[in-house]
Amino acid sequence: MSDFHKPARSIEEQIATLCSRGLAIPDEARVRHYLANISYFRLSAYTRPFYQPGLQEHRFLEGASFEDVLRLYVFDRELRLLLLDAIERLEVALRDQLTNTLAEHHGPHGYLDPGIFDTRYNHGWLLEKLENAAKGREIETFLAHYRRKYWAAPNQPPIWMAVELLTFKEVSTLLARLRLPEDTQRIERHFGWKLPVLRSWFRSLSDLRNVCAHHGRVWNREFGSRPEMPRKAPADWPSIPPMIETGSREHPQQRLDPRRRLYMQLVVMESLMQVVSPTSRWAERLVTLLDQYSHVSKPHMGFPKGWEHEALWRDAVNNARPEVDR
Repeated sequence: MSDFHKPARSIEEQIATLCSRGLAIPDEARVRHYLANISYFRLSAYTRPFYQPGLQEHRFLEGASFEDVLRLYVFDRELRLLLLDAIERLEVALRDQLTNTLAEHHGPHGYLDPGIFDTRYNHGWLLEKLENAAKGREIETFLAHYRRKYWAAPNQPPIWMAVELLTFKEVSTLLARLRLPEDTQRIERHFGWKLPVLRSWFRSLSDLRNVCAHHGRVWNREFGSRPEMPRKAPADWPSIPPMIETGSREHPQQRLDPRRRLYMQLVVMESLMQVVSPTSRWAERLVTLLDQYSHVSKPHMGFPKGWEHEALWRDAVNNARPEVDR
């Protein structure tokens, strides 16, 4: 393993590097402002599509400018915000379904019984997490009130409080480890998908949520967790090929797996949004954003050719109604 010898560079030196590589910078003050507030390293991920392929040293394509890089960055940012809008609704719906199911079937503190989960679930960890939540400096008001008023009750709060103390990933794990058919079937009926599919989808969405919340790039990204394809897909389920090809006049062809790219996540999100928030017009806003940034490569996000003609997207846009909350 070699040592790291790259020196830190000032903003002026960063600009000089971009210029030396052939990037057009007509307004240096504007570029200086963005480098001071976004950072060279973060923006560098969005410069890659504008480099000439096959060269050992970085060299920008003829005519590439800083505005091209910035537009791609802004698109990615707007896309993340749109994703978070849908993910929030889906996460809240999952929390609600777990709360209502476990409370009605097992009582407010029924989740304290490890028997309602399969043996792979670390039930002791759950109890310890909830116990520690009451010891923190910034204890939730509802938990402090519960401990103060119901001093003879179990230390762990009722399920509707407990679920709010867990992260999305932890909530998705709680779903995945439910054991009793009476619980899993109720949640399946609500969302309209079998538990193995829901388990995979919500785990994947929790990972995507973390990427978005930490301002990670979602364009041209391969995701580690891949949503599972339903065995019996509905009639409007879009065709998702095992591989798609990317490429342009400037760049060579690449073969990408769309099931590990953003498009598969978008299909999952819209499928769930039709249940959770059917009047949100989220799909319409997604299509509008993609049209607004038509120059951005969709194959790098896993979009197959003709995706916009698939029934899932066509019907969601054509049948959009006036948007209301939830």
